[in-house]
Amino acid sequence: MKLYHSSPVAVKVPDTIHSRDFLDFGRGFYLTSIYEQAVRYAQRFIRRNRDAWLNSYEFKYDSSAWKVCRFDTYDKAWLQFVAKCRAGKDDTDYDIVIGGIANDKVIQTLDRYFEGELSENETLGLLKYEKPNIQYCIRSQSVLEQCLKHIESRRL
Repeated sequence: MKLYHSSPVAVKVPDTIHSRDFLDFGRGFYLTSIYEQAVRYAQRFIRRNRDAWLNSYEFKYDSSAWKVCRFDTYDKAWLQFVAKCRAGKDDTDYDIVIGGIANDKVIQTLDRYFEGELSENETLGLLKYEKPNIQYCIRSQSVLEQCLKHIESRRL
């Protein structure tokens, strides 16, 4: 499958070292299968007067060979996992995590939840109508090296 990564630089050789802490699915190299989503994300670099690159990759993996966690909806398991990762308390050893991205609308709801303004049930009630945008977080350098092949890096 084809995946995209937006960045202020061309990324021909991805790694997990340059990832920030406290992201949705923890430290890792983040991608999406949705071209439009990647382009929208790249726009934030342009708004900050930075270069924006759309990096494309071919991703082939055997789900039985790696520890994979997949979230198909914004449900309780997704919410609890994101909360742990964003708090720096993730204790899992997944190689790949796939699921909904916390976009602007979702982030606002999550922020209210993290601040204690919304309960877990209220948060899930607001999120149930949101269709998840898909992100892939590759948390294992071995997966990057064995399963992800750079196609091109295009400046936007």
